[in-house]
Amino acid sequence: MVFLNSKNDSLMKKVSLPAAPKPFVVLLPLVGMGIFVVLYILAAINYPGGSWLFREQEGFSFWNNYLCDLLDLKAINGELNTARFLARASLGVLCVSLILLWYYLPALFLKKNTNLIVMWLAGILALVTTMFLTAGTHDITIRIAGLFAVVAFISCFIELYKANYLSLLFWGIVSLLVFLVNYYIYETGIFIRSLPVVQKVTFICFIVWFSFLDISFYKYLKLKQNNILVSH
Repeated sequence: MVFLNSKNDSLMKKVSLPAAPKPFVVLLPLVGMGIFVVLYILAAINYPGGSWLFREQEGFSFWNNYLCDLLDLKAINGELNTARFLARASLGVLCVSLILLWYYLPALFLKKNTNLIVMWLAGILALVTTMFLTAGTHDITIRIAGLFAVVAFISCFIELYKANYLSLLFWGIVSLLVFLVNYYIYETGIFIRSLPVVQKVTFICFIVWFSFLDISFYKYLKLKQNNILVSH
């Protein structure tokens, strides 16, 4: 037991977790997520057309198109994809916003430990990897980012449970389960026709969860700041 504690202490000394930011900094990821939604809607409106089920389809279909279709150089109907600039910008904004949130997230939890470091590193690696979705390595990127993400979320859930953020924990688990259903369909092809819709539901679940996580973090930092001001 002493040996395990010494290993944990050694790791904590090697990895320096960031200090708590000013409360307004935590609002930036929330703004970024809002920009992501707006840009992706605009990208969908500008998508030329075509889906994997209906190649001659006009425009973007909520039911048949994947979100990643908007990122490609060419639309599925063969036309130049004029929506790709908006879609890629939205993906970049989302990833940078969530990296900012995840970078500071350890400050939400009072006790620093090895699990927190795992959460921090895995989450940042998942988001950085996701940014390579536009590099033509879609399947590999999804698998690597997905693996890091699962590790990050489970580690985060442990910390949320210990800190008594039970509502965030519950909806986080729901979002992860939806993600696993999405991934199961993607890998097996079972109920593949439902995947475009399941993918969007997954995105909505996580955007909502990240938003509430961000708001809870902001409230925590604001309360902490007010307590410091009162004590002085």
